[in-house]
Amino acid sequence: MARRRSLTSQLYRAARTSNNLRAAARGPGAYARRAVRRKVYAKSNGLVQRLLRGIR
Repeated sequence: MARRRSLTSQLYRAARTSNNLRAAARGPGAYARRAVRRKVYAKSNGLVQRLLRGIR
Protein backbone atom coordinates (compact mmCIF):
# COMPACT_ATOMS: atom_id res chain seq x y z
CA MET A 1 0.00 0.00 0.00
CA ALA A 2 1.30 3.47 -0.91
CA ARG A 3 2.15 5.90 1.83
CA ARG A 4 -0.29 8.75 2.42
CA ARG A 5 0.95 12.17 1.34
CA SER A 6 1.00 14.98 3.86
CA LEU A 7 -1.51 17.82 3.58
CA THR A 8 1.29 20.27 2.73
CA SER A 9 2.52 18.01 -0.06
CA GLN A 10 -1.01 17.70 -1.45
CA LEU A 11 -1.50 21.48 -1.39
CA TYR A 12 1.81 22.14 -3.19
CA ARG A 13 0.93 19.50 -5.78
CA ALA A 14 -2.50 21.05 -6.35
CA ALA A 15 -0.92 24.50 -6.74
CA ARG A 16 1.57 23.17 -9.31
CA THR A 17 -1.22 21.49 -11.27
CA SER A 18 -3.35 24.62 -11.15
CA ASN A 19 -0.49 26.79 -12.40
CA ASN A 20 0.32 24.29 -15.16
CA LEU A 21 -3.29 24.37 -16.33
CA ARG A 22 -3.36 28.17 -16.17
CA ALA A 23 -0.21 28.40 -18.29
CA ALA A 24 -1.56 25.82 -20.76
CA ALA A 25 -4.74 27.87 -21.12
CA ARG A 26 -2.61 30.86 -22.19
CA GLY A 27 -1.14 28.80 -25.01
CA PRO A 28 1.78 26.52 -25.82
CA GLY A 29 4.34 29.34 -25.58
CA ALA A 30 3.37 30.20 -22.02
CA TYR A 31 3.42 26.54 -21.01
CA ALA A 32 6.81 26.01 -22.65
CA ARG A 33 8.27 29.05 -20.85
CA ARG A 34 6.98 27.69 -17.55
CA ALA A 35 8.43 24.24 -18.23
CA VAL A 36 11.84 25.68 -19.15
CA ARG A 37 11.85 27.99 -16.13
CA ARG A 38 11.10 25.07 -13.80
CA LYS A 39 13.92 22.99 -15.34
CA VAL A 40 16.40 25.86 -14.91
CA TYR A 41 15.36 26.39 -11.28
CA ALA A 42 15.73 22.65 -10.60
CA LYS A 43 19.24 22.62 -12.09
CA SER A 44 20.41 25.70 -10.19
CA ASN A 45 18.87 24.47 -6.93
CA GLY A 46 20.62 21.13 -7.38
CA LEU A 47 23.93 22.91 -7.92
CA VAL A 48 23.48 25.02 -4.79
CA GLN A 49 22.52 21.94 -2.80
CA ARG A 50 25.68 20.10 -3.92
CA LEU A 51 27.82 23.12 -3.02
CA LEU A 52 26.25 23.41 0.41
CA ARG A 53 26.70 19.69 1.02
CA GLY A 54 30.35 20.04 0.05
CA ILE A 55 31.07 22.75 2.63
CA ARG A 56 29.17 20.97 5.40
